[in-house]
Amino acid sequence: MDERVLSVGALQQLLAAEPERWRPLVLTNGCFDILHAGHVHYLTRARALGRTLVVGLNSDSSVRRLKGESRPLNGEGERAAVLTALRAVDAVVIFAEPTAAELVAALRPDIYVKGGDYTAETLPEAAAVAAVGGRVELIAFVWKTSTTAIVERIRRPGRSI
Repeated sequence: MDERVLSVGALQQLLAAEPERWRPLVLTNGCFDILHAGHVHYLTRARALGRTLVVGLNSDSSVRRLKGESRPLNGEGERAAVLTALRAVDAVVIFAEPTAAELVAALRPDIYVKGGDYTAETLPEAAAVAAVGGRVELIAFVWKTSTTAIVERIRRPGRSI
């Protein structure tokens, strides 16, 4: 696996040893099962908000709990490899918890980013971000797509892309 796929503990050590390299730190999270243009736009915009971007990647078991037994389509190692190949992504941390609140508490991001399908009131990690003195940024969708929509299009008879 890529050296930018880190455990929480390893990333905490890097943050403590080299804060000037990592901060301001931007954190986001998600499943990123089939990477699409919406993801790339979102991650690029998130990265532009700080010095580094860390992506919390839902583990395979976490994705199954969130999306159902037929997901993920790609394993966590493959999803992490695709994410670390993106210029915008500085590190990936795989996590298994239902939300990224524990990851927020551990990494103490300066900025926590989620997509425009959330509001400050519906964001499960909002309280954890406030507790570490960070701020929440919501990025509006430009590309109206999702992995679920792509899978549905693939499964539809007579589909066109």
